[in-house]
Amino acid sequence: MYGKIQALNNVSFSIPPGSVFGILGPNGSGKTTMLGIVMDVLKPTSGSYSFFGQPATAELRKNMGTLLETPNFYHYLSGERNLIIAAEIKGKGKDDIDNVLRRVNLFERKDSRFSTYSLGMKQRLAIASALLGNPNVLVLDEPTNGLDPVGIAEIRDLIRALSAEGKTIIMASHLLDEVEKVCTHVAILKKGNLLVDGAVDEVLVNEDIVEVGAMNLPQLITVLQGMNGYTNMKNNGKLVQLFYAATTAPLESINRHCFNQGVVLNHLQLKKKSLEAKFFELTN
Repeated sequence: MYGKIQALNNVSFSIPPGSVFGILGPNGSGKTTMLGIVMDVLKPTSGSYSFFGQPATAELRKNMGTLLETPNFYHYLSGERNLIIAAEIKGKGKDDIDNVLRRVNLFERKDSRFSTYSLGMKQRLAIASALLGNPNVLVLDEPTNGLDPVGIAEIRDLIRALSAEGKTIIMASHLLDEVEKVCTHVAILKKGNLLVDGAVDEVLVNEDIVEVGAMNLPQLITVLQGMNGYTNMKNNGKLVQLFYAATTAPLESINRHCFNQGVVLNHLQLKKKSLEAKFFELTN
């Protein structure tokens, strides 16, 4: 709770090991609050969560690397020296510094001052810091926020590479495109409420929408109800919409079915429903 504002409301989901799990939602939906609670930066007023099937403890959090805010390093020190300080604060990972710098493609610039890094390099150094100690789980809050297209591509490639190593990655984002391209699973939040969660290819599926019309709309609806293949039907009073997920809508079969049942169509049109449309439908 923030005063009278409830930041999260009975949000519940599980994160599969080895997944890239995106927490997606507009600004103010509760994403950062959730990650802050999980990492013990914020205290919840109620509820519970567990790590690896066990109650959350500080010891278990040591197996997690985090990037919850804008990279906060000493601008006048080199990338390597900043990581040495981070490892000393964490109490682990000092022997990992050269390795993590290579993994984020910064080894050749390890002696350069942080102030000379591009935004993408600064973000990669922050991820390198999160990797110190070789954690099994990474928690990243808006990892591409403020980056240019090149920086965004660099971070996406890095997340894919870390996922290929078997790490579980939890990332919050308000960018649908980011989640679609790198995540295997997603939870969508709106104003602290969980709208939906599951595999990305199930939650954010592209859909074909077929608009169908005839002179006798009630008869058309009855005929269409006897047809298989679509996932949902909507009637706006003038036309009927049929929704097809993961398959191409069979216009010819729809026309033939209706004609064989004595209904002549006066409207038959295919439309595509984009992922953006699906996201805005869920959040708005």
